[in-house]
Amino acid sequence: MSNTPNYIKSLLTPNGKSPAGRRVWSIDLESVWLPFLFATNLQGDTALPLDALGSPLRLAYAQDGSVKFSKAGRPVVRVAKPIADSVKLVRDNFTANLVSFAETTAESNPKGFEALQKRAREAGKPITTKDKENMAHAIAEAMEKSVAEAKAEAEAEASKAPAPELQPATA
Repeated sequence: MSNTPNYIKSLLTPNGKSPAGRRVWSIDLESVWLPFLFATNLQGDTALPLDALGSPLRLAYAQDGSVKFSKAGRPVVRVAKPIADSVKLVRDNFTANLVSFAETTAESNPKGFEALQKRAREAGKPITTKDKENMAHAIAEAMEKSVAEAKAEAEAEASKAPAPELQPATA
């Protein structure tokens, strides 16, 4: 029988939903974060300003007060600070819960945890070895290509050098 809490089990169960809007911490703002934050406000667990919930995306401004533009020329849009701060808090707490669960599990069954880690490392060795070999091969190819390009560039520069002017011979 598993001692895994239901909230951890639910994190590992696919739900098939894949929203495609603006994402905050890789999670859809409109269909996940906003309903969650409305619910936490309603329950009294948060007190996010209504203007942040009503207008979660804000135009970014430069220090001089002008609208900020990206290098591509588009205006920069940011998530309202109270929402971004709440997401950061949830992320930090989520991370702490994952670490706590792992530590609790490792402490309750240290031999099993250590044995599982060892088996996983052994199972991953062939992949790691193949990746190292492929990386060494890719680096060698890139070096050869770079040297060949540098050599070709040097030869092209040498061929562009002006021919010395011939001086008329005087006798």
